[in-house]
Amino acid sequence: MVTLTGEAAAHWRRLVAHQRPEWPGPAELGAVTDRLAALPPLVAPEESDTLTARLARAAEGKALLLQGGDCAERFDHLSAPAVHSTLRLLRQMAMILAYASELPVVTVGRMAGQYAKPRSRPTETVDGRTLPAYRGDAVNGIGFSPAERRPDPARLLRMYDASRTTLDLLRGYAHGGPGPRQLHQETLDFVADSPAGERYGALADRIGRALPRDGTRGTDSTYGGGAPAPTTEVFAGHEGLLLDYEAALTRRDPRSGRRYAGSGHLLWIGDRTRRLDGAHVAYFATVDNPIAVKLGPTATPGEALALVDRLDPERRPGRLTFIVRMGAHRVRYLLPELVEKVTATGAPVVWVCDPMHGNTFEAPGGQKTRRFGDILAELAGFFEVHRALGTHAGGLHVELTGADVTECVGGGAGLGFGDLHRRYESACDPRLNRGQALDLAFLAAEMFAARRGDAPAPPAPSGA
Repeated sequence: MVTLTGEAAAHWRRLVAHQRPEWPGPAELGAVTDRLAALPPLVAPEESDTLTARLARAAEGKALLLQGGDCAERFDHLSAPAVHSTLRLLRQMAMILAYASELPVVTVGRMAGQYAKPRSRPTETVDGRTLPAYRGDAVNGIGFSPAERRPDPARLLRMYDASRTTLDLLRGYAHGGPGPRQLHQETLDFVADSPAGERYGALADRIGRALPRDGTRGTDSTYGGGAPAPTTEVFAGHEGLLLDYEAALTRRDPRSGRRYAGSGHLLWIGDRTRRLDGAHVAYFATVDNPIAVKLGPTATPGEALALVDRLDPERRPGRLTFIVRMGAHRVRYLLPELVEKVTATGAPVVWVCDPMHGNTFEAPGGQKTRRFGDILAELAGFFEVHRALGTHAGGLHVELTGADVTECVGGGAGLGFGDLHRRYESACDPRLNRGQALDLAFLAAEMFAARRGDAPAPPAPSGA
């Protein structure tokens, strides 16, 4: 529980906030953050506490986390159909994983705040012309002109409004979206049309036989085989990159006196901003939301242990999640020591695999892409490490969309480099489309079955 004085809570402001945009001036930024500070928080403290309780089960090995959504949300792309298609996909994936693992799945959309992106370079050069890099719609525009690329604090207000709309759509969908029988029928339709459908058919049939016959929309009970019944509960999370925005929406809960980030339920610190002496770690140590940290291939056991001490000194189950993003060719030899050293301290960390970010490369046509085989290989390596150590593989963090985009190569439909131009719509990194995401869910389900000893783990293809 975080209970801080005002001076302690503001300590982060005296530290370096890496990846902070070069805003035009303190007066312009201050006017915006003052307006944000006067607005209601986007999520309630009790909602974040509920998510912490759900993640505590994952820390105990009794649940899984599934988080997915856009690499970078776009103001102009926000619509009810777009949000609903992603939520529908996440619920289909959760149903598959819950049945295979016989564990409840905590679902978190990578949405309602994922409007800012860290960048490896501060500028971008096109045809000999250099401008500030695109940092997400919360900061500047994607168009390549000085006016578009100028960081504009007023965009933080648009981010707030867009996030509020998305959360309204999320909450409405939880009460009025399709039931498990309808979702399963759509999954069966995917299996019937998929080139890999024969491989998935037996599991899909078993899920159908186990679903509640009364059409219930989701409870905490179990259905056939001990698997948990599907639930409509969905939370929202994003990378807490823009501390000016996060701080303006931080509120003290009058019931408990505890501080909460009011911008989302689960916020994470990126691999580029997890520095122990930086402002991001210092700020997130002051709020009581569940917090995640991305750990890339440069993360050391000492850094991981220090992050536990800074962000979860009381060792509260559900408070801290480590999202590892090592790359398909490095996860098997980099991850074991991290897990061993953290586990040895008794820290109740949730270990989650991000098989996307460590496997990005440039296609022959110039687009950023990922091979489905590499994504699957990293996930398989993640499972293998936890199985060897006797620890819990706690979940999956994926960039995906319910739309039929062509941004990653491979998968059951066999997309190749020549397909990328057809519907490459991401503003930053490539996402799995609906078919590829369901492919991944079924193949991850096989890994869970292997973990229980029901089946051999699937091979991890290395090509596209």
